[in-house]
Amino acid sequence: MQRLRGRLFQNILALYGAQAGRKIIPLLSIPYLARTLGPGGWGTVAVATALGDLFVIVIEFGFNLSATREIARNRDSPGRCGEVMGGVLGAQALLATMGIVVLTTVAQWIPALRHDPRLLAAGLAYAVANGMAPIWFFQGLERMRTSSALEVSGKLASLAALFVFVHRPGDAWKALLVAAVPALVASTAGLTLALRAIPCAMPSPRLIREALRMGWPMFLFRSSESLYGVGNAFLLGLFAPARFVGYFSPAEKISKAAFGLLNPIREAIYPRLSHLAARRHSDAAYLAKISAGVMIAGGVVLGGGVMIFAPFLVKLLLGTQFGPVITVLRIMAPLPLLLSITYAIGLQWLLPLGRDRVVNRIILSAAVLNVTLSVLLAPRFQHIGMAVAVVTSEAFVSLAMVLAVVKISPFWISKVAAPVVEAVEGRA
Repeated sequence: MQRLRGRLFQNILALYGAQAGRKIIPLLSIPYLARTLGPGGWGTVAVATALGDLFVIVIEFGFNLSATREIARNRDSPGRCGEVMGGVLGAQALLATMGIVVLTTVAQWIPALRHDPRLLAAGLAYAVANGMAPIWFFQGLERMRTSSALEVSGKLASLAALFVFVHRPGDAWKALLVAAVPALVASTAGLTLALRAIPCAMPSPRLIREALRMGWPMFLFRSSESLYGVGNAFLLGLFAPARFVGYFSPAEKISKAAFGLLNPIREAIYPRLSHLAARRHSDAAYLAKISAGVMIAGGVVLGGGVMIFAPFLVKLLLGTQFGPVITVLRIMAPLPLLLSITYAIGLQWLLPLGRDRVVNRIILSAAVLNVTLSVLLAPRFQHIGMAVAVVTSEAFVSLAMVLAVVKISPFWISKVAAPVVEAVEGRA
């Protein structure tokens, strides 16, 4: 047990190292891009990046959750892990090929991409490079140090290329390309290490079908989540000029980056919970409750910080051209808390227990709500309306996740919610 706790602590430290790279590097790249591209150029890159992120979700096909869980459950069986790997890699190659064909056709109806094929090509390269990253493999085996090192190396190389090649608003496509090439190198290196660690089975039609069937519920979750997650800038771009996307996208990035400070805890604990849930339910429940307390407390602190320091953050990171971002950022300040509740109480407990259908119903409902609110609010209120739609959708998800967990595992009421209930009753 002591050895397992030591490995968990090491994985959390490794993921915090990667998270430091994710946060420190943007502190250098975001100010540079904001001042070099301006709101309009930033908005164009944001639309293309959002489309690329949607394509990433297609290539991942939920494997970062489903394959991580399967590897974690069978980590003592190299043969089974090799079959999972072969099926996932074959499925991703098939999905990437089909996606390139579809997006090349659809892009003709997207103004920002139709007039600049270089931006489309850079977006496709960005999606394939990030979608093929074998994060699921290293997380399932709880070898986060390797994946973290690869990720940080790629981001540092991307930052250096950004300063060398991006100098004016017309270089928007280069900004996306320099994010794609290092990611492609890192993904290739990760796949090489994964194939050396465990012999990979040949991606036969049977294994590919099995991988797709295994990943399908999580793909539904991830694709539905994307409609109120990574796809918001793309949705806004359908209803508003690029400069309004340029006001919305930085606020969304900053608010979600604040929650990202808690990601290492979530990413390290998820495979451990998946492993324990299949063997020692009481230990899994204890770990889930501890992680929920830590993450929700962190969400309160981070959300409050975003609300208070919004003017300072916008001026420091973006400059005076992005004044409207302050209002958007304050509207989106609750996101760190809402996301911490969603992940810590909902996903960290429901997915290891195999309650995929419950999660998918919640996320799909939130996606419908987000799209509906976007269509109603974005054309009239632009970036402000989109921010309200995002926060409302995330609040719905958090509440629905909590209710689902309480229904499935009533002990959460007595162990987690009871202190809050007692405090409210005491005040009353």
